[in-house]
Amino acid sequence: MSILQILLALFLPPVAVLLKRGLSGAFFINLLLTILGMLPGIIHAFYVLSKDRG
Repeated sequence: MSILQILLALFLPPVAVLLKRGLSGAFFINLLLTILGMLPGIIHAFYVLSKDRG
């Protein structure tokens, strides 16, 4: 995980997930979580970025 990914996950979680996974289900889940509350979106973004897939 790079510094840019970490900063994006903290301040713009959906953008971080979009750059990592593209326009997928993970992006839409993160977008919904971020709309419901910033903290769940951040947690999900870090989860997606830390997974060892793509």
